[in-house]
Formats: sequence, structure tokens, C-alpha cells
Amino acid sequence: MKIPLAWLQLKYEKIRFLVALSGIAFADLLMFVQLGFQDALFESNVKLHKSFDGDIFLVSPQSNASVTMKPFARRRIYQSLAIEGVQSATSVSLDFAIWKNPTNRRTRGLLVFGINPSKNPLNLPGLTQNIELIKQKDVYLFDKMSREEFGKIPQLLQNQEMVTTEMEERRVKIGGLFSLGASFAADGNLITSDINFHRLFTRRNPDLVDLGVIKLKQGVDLISAKKALRNILPQDVILFSQEEFIDFERRYWQTSTAIGFIFAMGTGIGFIVGTLIVYQILYTDISEHLPEYATLKAIGYHNKYFIFVIFQEAMILAILGYIPGISITMLLYSLAANATNLPIMMTVNRASLVLILTIAMCCVSGLISMRRLNSADPADIF
Repeated sequence: MKIPLAWLQLKYEKIRFLVALSGIAFADLLMFVQLGFQDALFESNVKLHKSFDGDIFLVSPQSNASVTMKPFARRRIYQSLAIEGVQSATSVSLDFAIWKNPTNRRTRGLLVFGINPSKNPLNLPGLTQNIELIKQKDVYLFDKMSREEFGKIPQLLQNQEMVTTEMEERRVKIGGLFSLGASFAADGNLITSDINFHRLFTRRNPDLVDLGVIKLKQGVDLISAKKALRNILPQDVILFSQEEFIDFERRYWQTSTAIGFIFAMGTGIGFIVGTLIVYQILYTDISEHLPEYATLKAIGYHNKYFIFVIFQEAMILAILGYIPGISITMLLYSLAANATNLPIMMTVNRASLVLILTIAMCCVSGLISMRRLNSADPADIF
């Protein structure tokens, strides 16, 4: 079996070879981390949107995202019931409250949802089983996937029926748990009834809501229903399908905040760093073997052969450097997910994207370094 010239050249200088692989692995790690946190940003902030059991959503035109919702008149919810094909319509209120950790009394902000318990619009684990609890005065459900800074509420609930604490200078009780998860917008979440919500946020007008969730009867055409609703509702609300509602949230974080740009820039920097590292390795390798390349040129080898060898080296570096890069990344993803409760995990699409970027990175470096070989004249070298 013939051993490729490219492999023999790379492994001849073992230290340089290991440095090259370490550099590529680092560049891959940097790209993986940036893309992983970017996807976690988007996924964590649309997890709520995917949990709604609805077909059409009413939102104020002044709203930009779930964390910046602007209220609109509650009567828009009732007006939507006049459309034939609407099965149910309910409202959701959202606001941030200052939570006091029941153990150490430290305060921290979390997101509170106010819903109608009789028309629960959310499909969240644990919510249906505990929905009756929030009908009681000042009783809330706690997101067990919230960050630990809010207190070990799940453990406390194992030893007592309810956990008592304070929010917005009001005594409240935690009666049960549900699962949603932290996001870049909120480290923790609570769900209660709309009545309890307005007991907590006394400054808010009960006739105003932040979100309308409309469920259609089975078989009703979504586009036709949206059009009918648009004809009867004033311009103080906009209508989204669930997919449009998710895109609405994702677009905000991607274009209206600096976070999306920062992660994209970090990915680009990783690509550039890797390109420079591979270029330096290949350029040095070509420079040190110019007499050998010149000999091959003199006996009749064409530039196409040398291009093939250099690109073989680039591919070998890309594949071997990618393996430790993705291995270390999966370990870091696991540590980050446990520390932040964010949905950070390796996906096939991301693994494929970084592999393609790694191959492109090495091929670009090989293409640039070829200029050194093309400019070499055997007559000048000997």
C-alpha cells in the first residue's frame, strides 16, 4: 500500500504536526462554542412559543419580543370569538418580578406568567397536573429548571406542602412545579392565575393583556381564519401563526440585539484563526522542502501534482484536527448545560457545518500557500 507523500511530509516534523492539529482543534472549539451558544440563545427564547397550544397569536404592534411585550385591550380576545371556526381564545400576561430566595433571602428577577387556569394555553410538563393549585389565592407554580440562585424549591417541596416566600413585597406560596427552562431573557419562571397575577402587579391595568392565544377548530383553514380575524380586529393588534410567532422572537435576538452579531463574529474569528494557523504550517513545510519540490519539477512533475499534494495535506489536517475539536466541545457543552440550564447540545447540523468550515479553512490556507511553490524556479534553487 502506497503511503501518500502528503502524510509523510506532515508526520516528518512531529512537533509541528501536533501544533497544527492543536491550532485547528482550537479554531474548531471556538466556532463550536460560538455556534452552540447562539443556537442555545435562539432555542431557549422560543421554547415558550413552541409550548403554546394555539394556532393564531395576537400581539401588540409595539412589541418586539416576549421580554418587551406591550399590552393591548383584553376585548380583542373576546372579539376573536365571533369568528366561525375559533374554538377558544385566551390571554396571557407576562412581567418580571423581584423574587426573594426563601433560604438565603437574596433577591433576583424572574418572569411571571398569568394565565386563565380554565383555559390553559401551555403544554408544559407538570403544568396540567398542578393547574388547579393556581386557582388558590397567591399560589404559584415554579419552573424546576430555573437557575439554582432562586433556591432549591423542588427539594423544599418534597418536605412541605407549600413553600412561602416574597415577591414584589407580597407574600406568595409555591404549590407545585412545571418545566420550561432558563433562557437568555429570564433565569427563572413562574406561572399563576390571571387573578393572582394582577394581585402581584397592582400597577397593571386588568383590562390589558400581553398576548392572545387563539385555537381553531379541527379542519379550519389557518390562512382563512387569519384573514377573517384581520377584517374584524383593529390595527392595535397584529396576527401571527405559531411559526411566524417563533420567527418574530428569533428575529429580535438575531437582528435587534448585539448578542447575535457577537456570536457570528466569534465564529468568523475562529475561522480566520484556523486559516492563519494552517497557512503558517503549510507555508513553512513548502519552504523547507523547496529543493525536493524543485527536483520533482525538474524531472517533469507539473503544478497540478503539487496542488494535489498540498490539498491532501490540508484535508489530513482538517480531519485529524476536527476530531479532538469536536470531542472537547461535547465535554464543554455538557458542563455549560449543567451550569446554565440552557439547551446547549451537539447537533448533526452544527457538527456538519463546522466540519465543512474546517475543510474550507484548510483548503483556503493550502491555496494561499501554493503561491510560494508556484513562484519557485528549479534553476534559481540549484
